[in-house]
Amino acid sequence: MKKFKLKNGNEIPALGLGTSGLRGDQCTEVVKKALKLGYRHLDTADMYGNHQAIAKAINESDVKRDQLFITSKIQSEDLEAEQLKKTADRLLTELDIKYFDLLLIHWPSPEVPIEESLKAMKDLKEEGKAINIGVSNFTIPLLKEALEFYPDLITVNQVEFHPTLYQKDLLDFAFKNDIILTAYSPLAQGEVFENSVLKSLGEKYDKTPAQLALRWLVEKNIVAIPKASSEAHLKNNLAIFDWDFPIDAAREMELLDQNNRLIDPGYPNFE
Repeated sequence: MKKFKLKNGNEIPALGLGTSGLRGDQCTEVVKKALKLGYRHLDTADMYGNHQAIAKAINESDVKRDQLFITSKIQSEDLEAEQLKKTADRLLTELDIKYFDLLLIHWPSPEVPIEESLKAMKDLKEEGKAINIGVSNFTIPLLKEALEFYPDLITVNQVEFHPTLYQKDLLDFAFKNDIILTAYSPLAQGEVFENSVLKSLGEKYDKTPAQLALRWLVEKNIVAIPKASSEAHLKNNLAIFDWDFPIDAAREMELLDQNNRLIDPGYPNFE
């Protein structure tokens, strides 16, 4: 599995399993399948309500904790310092782990100062409860504000990113500030499967549109966390590292951007 180096010297697997929408026994079975196939990066969040199902899958697998990279996220209503710390402890208990490999602010809050939340996250890191700290759904202005307070703390910004939402300015800003982007909804909630350009390229190179979309992200040093539930999709999504990415495919995919944002709750302002 390819890995990217974070600004603090730690590494993050370039591909992970997104678990939004997976719950209960289905979640447990999907995660167990993924671990058996070779996935080691699991992405979850308090909002998903599946920590205990993921814990069950891990505990029933043969994969040791130190082989895993587990990401979770704190909801925007829990970003006040004391509540954030209490929530983090609860999530660790639900996941049956002692530390997060990566802990993120899931969505920024207009009501809680970024500095307060990040200070609490820094405390968790110093206590050994989070190895790496990051944010999610942060715009360039919000990242600038966060970096003013804690320039060395933020290692990752997890955002919606896919071929039809190519956020080049955000990617460039992240690169300049040594922040890795993680792409959620990297398959545009399934839209890539019907994209005529990706279908044509897939036929040309004997790859699925999903494989092309995921490899396009990884080529840009973006972590991808696609959701999948079937074994076939889990396998296909993992099989993106053992072939050369065609130059003409890269060129054509650069032109697919339509500012096609699929998830926008109103804050922050993405425009």
